[in-house]
Amino acid sequence: MHIDFHDETKSIKADNIDLLQRLLMFAAEKEVIASEAELSVIFVNNREIREINRNYRQQDRPTDVISFAMQEKSDDEADILGEDLPLVLGDIVISVDKAKEQAEEYGHSLERELGFLTIHGFLHLLGYDHMNQQDEEAMFRKQDLILGEFGLER
Repeated sequence: MHIDFHDETKSIKADNIDLLQRLLMFAAEKEVIASEAELSVIFVNNREIREINRNYRQQDRPTDVISFAMQEKSDDEADILGEDLPLVLGDIVISVDKAKEQAEEYGHSLERELGFLTIHGFLHLLGYDHMNQQDEEAMFRKQDLILGEFGLER
């Protein structure tokens, strides 16, 4: 799987990028994602994610992570992906400010919080959601399983 990392905050250490790369590769293997798949992880500040949240979710507040899945399509939308094109999963946008706040609030490391937010966003790209209790339980169980097996527990 090809992963592009973009740190617009210029605050994420190379060790953290390496950890998240390995975590995503581990999760992709668990979820049987094609090796040609592509995704982006973008690190922003609270101001930037608030603007994204306002524009795309009509919620005028910063949030921790937002995912933009590229493979979602409505029932009446044509399938334009050819057999030889890479599977573009989408983008995961993470607020570094929120990640730091939440790591402190939950009493764990920034690495753990970034890992959690990355996997949460990744699962959204794969179609997992938490709009109802049953879906939320399934998604959070999957998150905990991946993070636990990878060794990035609270």
